[in-house]
Amino acid sequence: MTGHVRINGTRETSPGHAIKLGDVITVALDRTVRVLKVTGFNERRGDATSARVLYEELGDAKRN
Repeated sequence: MTGHVRINGTRETSPGHAIKLGDVITVALDRTVRVLKVTGFNERRGDATSARVLYEELGDAKRN
């Protein structure tokens, strides 16, 4: 899935790339594009429900 993720508009190919508060992540999945803004971090990995408060969806998911 190389090149299907952008951080602040720049294509990212490294899966371990660090992100910070305020970064905008664009992810292309199948026929959907999601744009998310990082609003927080957790100390430990959690479930999907707790992760939803750590980002803001910037616009509706778009179908190609």
